Amino acid sequence: MASNSTKSFLADAGYGEQELDANSALMELDKGLRSGKLGEQCEAVVRFPRLFQKYPFPILINSAFLKLADVFRVGNNFLRLCVLKVTQQSEKHLEKILNVDEFVKRIFSVIHSNDPVARAITLRMLGSLASIIPERKNAHHSIRQSLDSHDNVEVEAAVFAAANFSAQSKDFAVGICNKISEMIQGLATPVDLKLKLIPILQHMHHDAILASSARQLLQQLVTSYPSTRMVIVSLHTFTLLAASSLVDTPKQIQLLLQYLKNDPRKAVKRLAIQDLKLLANKTPHTWSREDIQALCECALQTPYDSLKLGMLSVLATLSGTIAIKHSSSLAPGDAGSSPRASDLVKLAYECCYHNSRGIAAHGVRVLTNIAVSCQEKDLLALEQGAVFGLESLLVLCSQDDSPGAQATLKIALNCMVKLAKGRPHLSQSVVEALLTQLHSAQDAARILLCHCLAAIAMQLPVLGDGMLGDLVELYKVIGRSATDKQQELLVSLATVIFVASQKALSAEVKAVIKQQLESVSNGWTVYRIARQASRMGNHDMARELYQSLLTQVASEHFYFWLNSLKEFSHAEQCLTGLQEEDYSSALSCIAEALKFYHKGIASLTAASTPLNPLSFQCEFVKLRIDLLQAFSQLICTCNSLKTSPPPAIATTIAMTLGNDLQRCGRISNQMKQSMEEFRSLASRYGDLYQASFDADSATLRNVELQQQSCLLISHAIEALILDPESASVQEYGSAGAARADSEYERRMMSVYSRVLEEVESLNRKYTPVSYMHTACLCNAIIALLKVPLSFQRYFFQKLQSTSIKLALSPSPRNPAEPVAVQNNQQLALKVEGVVQHGSKPGLFRKIQSVCLNVSSTLQSKSGQDYKIPIDSMTNEMEQRVEPHNDYFSTQFLLNFAILGTHSIAVESSVKDANGIVWKTGPRTTIFVKSLEDPYSQQIRLQQQQAQQPLQQQQQRNAYTRF
Repeated sequence: MASNSTKSFLADAGYGEQELDANSALMELDKGLRSGKLGEQCEAVVRFPRLFQKYPFPILINSAFLKLADVFRVGNNFLRLCVLKVTQQSEKHLEKILNVDEFVKRIFSVIHSNDPVARAITLRMLGSLASIIPERKNAHHSIRQSLDSHDNVEVEAAVFAAANFSAQSKDFAVGICNKISEMIQGLATPVDLKLKLIPILQHMHHDAILASSARQLLQQLVTSYPSTRMVIVSLHTFTLLAASSLVDTPKQIQLLLQYLKNDPRKAVKRLAIQDLKLLANKTPHTWSREDIQALCECALQTPYDSLKLGMLSVLATLSGTIAIKHSSSLAPGDAGSSPRASDLVKLAYECCYHNSRGIAAHGVRVLTNIAVSCQEKDLLALEQGAVFGLESLLVLCSQDDSPGAQATLKIALNCMVKLAKGRPHLSQSVVEALLTQLHSAQDAARILLCHCLAAIAMQLPVLGDGMLGDLVELYKVIGRSATDKQQELLVSLATVIFVASQKALSAEVKAVIKQQLESVSNGWTVYRIARQASRMGNHDMARELYQSLLTQVASEHFYFWLNSLKEFSHAEQCLTGLQEEDYSSALSCIAEALKFYHKGIASLTAASTPLNPLSFQCEFVKLRIDLLQAFSQLICTCNSLKTSPPPAIATTIAMTLGNDLQRCGRISNQMKQSMEEFRSLASRYGDLYQASFDADSATLRNVELQQQSCLLISHAIEALILDPESASVQEYGSAGAARADSEYERRMMSVYSRVLEEVESLNRKYTPVSYMHTACLCNAIIALLKVPLSFQRYFFQKLQSTSIKLALSPSPRNPAEPVAVQNNQQLALKVEGVVQHGSKPGLFRKIQSVCLNVSSTLQSKSGQDYKIPIDSMTNEMEQRVEPHNDYFSTQFLLNFAILGTHSIAVESSVKDANGIVWKTGPRTTIFVKSLEDPYSQQIRLQQQQAQQPLQQQQQRNAYTRF
């Protein structure tokens, strides 16, 4: 239990190791490099990539690569090979080498060796460095020279280097193109070498003229050398060149289709299919109707199943893109439309019931994509064909445990979800087919079927009630073995039951689930089911399951984590007893919930560790506590209209002050405070949203819904009581327009729309504050709290982990000491940063750019106490940089004209591909001491010395007069 749960909310592996300081680690490796034993030297060399991963800043990487270059220069060929492998593994760190000239100079010295193997390794090393030295003419010259070598190893290395430099340098590509052309066409060049030279031409895409000459050469090769190997290599290079240069893609598609149709060799046909698949993924918009028609004809005519499978795979890829809309967008009167449309559909129908599972799966994909994407009304036959094809594939694959059958089943189930979403009227028959197969399928297939049912029930909750009975019956008879598949099936089935039941679970369903779990010894399964119950709002079930797990964990941190989850579930369970119009019981329910929430937050704080601070969880729960307190306070404020009505002279006071609200008594000020409190809570939810860069979309949507609840109540207070004239409901009316993805979101949206309707009906009809207004506010609170809170995935699991590590220079040796700078000079602050990822980088969103904000404030002043302009006391600067290979660097010029100690704070935030800014941090602070420059200090001392005799003379004169 403990080892498994570590995976869920301890972010990344590798934390907690005893790590050396960066310099110490480098010194350890340097000691190995200087060892007299070859084995120790090699061991030190191969440990460098791990060092770069741990300390990815330029100062260390520069020193390390210079040491490796020295080893490369003086070592033997085996050591050189090790250095080459390290360089190729550390490609993303190469641009951090500061002394590139010195590094390349040490490497390049080996190119003049008499040993062809040493020269070959050097050429490969230069090729691996092409990204940082693309325009080095001496490297270009050495590669051209080595292509004419008589040693095969050296020539192959030169070919490798030429390919890498052609990809990076336009000048090299232009210069080497003719040389490559001569070698390929030369009779003296062996065929094997020609086959290695041809792929270099794929990089000749730097301009249109170069790409055109490369295409002409490839065209000649394809016709002049008809052997299988030569045609395959030439065609593939042709395709890669077209995909990069873009302008010749339609011609390339036609050429590949021509070879697919006319060339009798299966190897060439397979290569053509593979390249067509590449172009279908990369440039589907360049496919014309004629191309799709030609591919359909080939697939209909071919007798080979393997080729048919490949062609169908291409068509299935195209059917999910804009290309299929092009092919089916002909006008009805077009004479050519019917055969074109019917060929694709005919092929799909023919393949749906093929005895090969792969062909059947792709046929079904094509039918599903056409049925979902086409807008015509008379699609009944097509839709029925897709459903029947899916059902037959489902029956075929659900009885088979082999990996191939499972992969095919996944394709079919994805198509079912897509069909149910795109054509809701077909969802009932799809669900019936799934439930029928669920009873007889193998365990591995049952898990996938459950996932599919859950996805459909989330989209179409109306189908949930219909499937609940079958699911509970199946849960009763499911096997009780402790195999992984059985455990996974228990979790999957329970998840579908939670989704299907929508509201609260019935006692019978709870009893069935608990009875099954009692016989299961695996606590991790119970925890996963409890987690799903928390996500779906079944808090009573979740509380009982968490309670049963408390004594099964081996760590006190896990105990406190489970205890906090139990308390939160108990708190949310207290809110299920709320009734409309019963405000006193609402107050007691909220008070009871707050009691358990406070217990839970104490346990949650105890569960956090320095390596896993649970910051999102703590902040989310604190906000929930503050929200419940704000709701409780607002209900008390509404009740105060009855317990403390406005005094008799309230109208006179209102007329005297010119504020009409004062006639309502003290409730008006209380309402104003409540509105500000809800707006403050909404702002804090917004901050939590911005700080959760790694959260999944469902969690972010949940936080957004909590924020909207706060804004809704603050708007209702303003519209009903504080400012009925100017408050507008229109801006909130579009909140429910977006399609809801979960039952929790649907229920919240319906509450929002209902509350807004009530507010609008009362708005401007009755003068505030009446009992109608306070009842409307209290009912809105109760309606919001009656929707069970959903604890989403990010509360339990961190699937994506992204962090930024900053390094500032100059930086003091001791963090407490300030950096000295003269007041007449500007400080050049260099900020370097590294983006660190977990095991799944970019799963939900990727960093597009990093925004660095630098600000300085005066801490203590050491100069004369005169008035200082505010502009010279602070520095405020912002720069946006784009990380390259997860590294970024920039500089700021800061002015410290005022003598004294200044604090510089550097804060980073990130911008994702959609332009959304996320406040990920970190925030780093250093201190700067601004000192007076020597010349000004000398002038000031001279002035002071000149003023001293004058002051003494004035004092003597004063004494004399006295």
